[in-house]
Amino acid sequence: MRNPLYPIFLKLHQLHMLVVGAGEVGHEKMSFILKSSPDARITMVAPEISDKVRELLAEKEGHHVTIIQRPFEASDVEGKDLVVAATNIRELNHEVQRIAKQQQVLVNVADTPDLCDFYLGSIVTRGPLKVGISTNGQSPTFAKRFRQFLEAALPEEVEDLIGHLKIVRDQLTTDFEGKVKALNAITASLVEEEE
Repeated sequence: MRNPLYPIFLKLHQLHMLVVGAGEVGHEKMSFILKSSPDARITMVAPEISDKVRELLAEKEGHHVTIIQRPFEASDVEGKDLVVAATNIRELNHEVQRIAKQQQVLVNVADTPDLCDFYLGSIVTRGPLKVGISTNGQSPTFAKRFRQFLEAALPEEVEDLIGHLKIVRDQLTTDFEGKVKALNAITASLVEEEE
């Protein structure tokens, strides 16, 4: 089975995300979102807020998370760009998904790939380099292990390399095609096999 997903990188500080649920599942989703996008604008709605979520938000000083402590209401979806249904109540997750779809808002439903418009994949970050990993919702555990492998394999100096390549790119005065050729020549050694 091939993976038909098209990966994109979202500027979550420019979008408004709704997370429904603040228990174990909500904590897991928020942990990964804020790790990768600490300036994400998030509204979290739940009747009860777990201690783990409170601790996470206390650690993430300067976060842009608004907590609304009450049950989910359909109006919570209004004005949101993305919705994550992150409760352990299947019926509630389905209701959140249905309302999001009615309002034409992209939605992720925890542990229910068939109801998702997008997945929150595993992410490797080295300075400006960000690599997203997806198994098309089939094995988050494999994606996690592969992320750990890449984190161990990628050197910390990647940030310096990318910074230097940006300087070179900015100094090139040729057209787009010329820049591509020049940068391909410079970076070719990164993928050449050792003899």
